[in-house]
Amino acid sequence: MIAGLIFATEAAEDRAEALAATLPFGGMTLIEYQARLLIGCGAGQLMIAVARVTPALLAAVNRIARRGVTIDVVRSAEEAAAKAHPLASIVVVADSLVTTDQAMRAIAFAQPDTLMVTSEATTAAVERVDADHVWAGLAALSAARLKEIAGMPREYDFQSTLLRVVVAGGAAHLQLPAAAKRAGHGVERQSGALASRGNAVLAALANGRTGWPDRFVFTPISRFALPRLAAKGVPHWAAPAAAGVLTLGGLVATWWGSTGVGVLLAVLGIASLSTGSLLSWLRGDDRRAIAQEAAIAAIAALAVLMTGVAASVGDVSATPLLLAIIGIAAAAMVERSRARAGWWWGSPAGYPLILAPFALAGFAWAGLGVVAAYAMASLAAAVESLRGKA
Repeated sequence: MIAGLIFATEAAEDRAEALAATLPFGGMTLIEYQARLLIGCGAGQLMIAVARVTPALLAAVNRIARRGVTIDVVRSAEEAAAKAHPLASIVVVADSLVTTDQAMRAIAFAQPDTLMVTSEATTAAVERVDADHVWAGLAALSAARLKEIAGMPREYDFQSTLLRVVVAGGAAHLQLPAAAKRAGHGVERQSGALASRGNAVLAALANGRTGWPDRFVFTPISRFALPRLAAKGVPHWAAPAAAGVLTLGGLVATWWGSTGVGVLLAVLGIASLSTGSLLSWLRGDDRRAIAQEAAIAAIAALAVLMTGVAASVGDVSATPLLLAIIGIAAAAMVERSRARAGWWWGSPAGYPLILAPFALAGFAWAGLGVVAAYAMASLAAAVESLRGKA
C-alpha cells in the first residue's frame, strides 16, 4: 500500500497570507497537482502536514477528497504516525515541490528509506544530504521510520527532522531523472515563478507523446495552448464541444462536396481533443482523458470513411470506399495489437493528416490509397513486433 505525506507549511513569498501549496499551478493548486501525481501512482491515503489551515487549503483538500482517497490533515509526526497504515510505504513530498509523473513514479516504487537526490545545488535542492548530494524533495520511507520520527521533540521541524532521521538510517540514494530537471523539478514559493514552472511541466506533458503526428503537429499546438487554457480555467467540456462542432461541420462540408474542407475540419477537431485530453489528465480526470483519446480514433475513422463514401459517389466507383474500409480495418487491428509502436507507425490522428492534402487537391481516392497502404505497413510491423516477443 502506498500513502502520501505532503508538506504544506510554508507561506508564499509574495503572498504572506497564503500557503505556497495553495498557489495556482496548471489550472489547479500546487497541492492538488502533487496529490494527483501520488494518486496516479496508486496512493490510497494522503496525509497533509500543516502548521496552519487556511480556507484555500481546506477547499483544495475537499477537491482532492472527491477522487476517493482518504485524506488526513496532520500537524506533527506523531499525528502522521498514528494515521499511517502500519504496512504502508510512505512517499514524502517536500513543501512547495514541483515535480513530474516520471520522478514521482520512480520514488513511489522504490524500497522504503530511499531519498531522491541530485548533485546540483539548484532550485531542485531542498536540503543538503552529504558533501556530494542534496535532497531533491522526494523520499520513500516505512511507517516504522515515521514512528521513529514521531518520538522526536515536537518543536523540531517535521520535514527537516524526517530527512535527518532517514539519512542517519542509511537511506539509499535515487538520482533525480534528467527529464524531471528539464521539466522544472524544484521548490518554488513565488507565484510568478511557479506559473513558469507550471508551463514547463505542461510542455513536458505534451512532449510525452512520441508518434510523428503528435511530435510534429499536435504537440506544438498543445504546447502553445495548454498553459493558456489552464490559466483561464477552461471547463472540461470545452475541448470535446469544440471537437464535436468541428466534426459536424466537416460532415456537412463533405456532404456538400467539399471533401478537403471536411477532412481539414476533422483534423482541427482531433487537435482540440488532443489538447483537451492532456488538460484532463493534468487535472486528474483520467477517465475523461481516455474518453477523448478514444474520440480521436472515432473522428479519424469517420473522416476516412466519409471521404471514401464521397469519393465513391463522385467517381461512381466502389474503389475509394473499399480503400477506406481497408485502411480503417488495418488501423483498428494495429491499435488492438497493443504492440509497442515505432515512431513511424500509423496512429489514428495521423491518417486524416495524410488524407487532407490529397482531398484538398481533389485527389481523395489517391489519399485513401496512401492511407490504406500506410495502415497495412503499420499492421505488418505490429505483427513482426509481436512475433519477436513470442
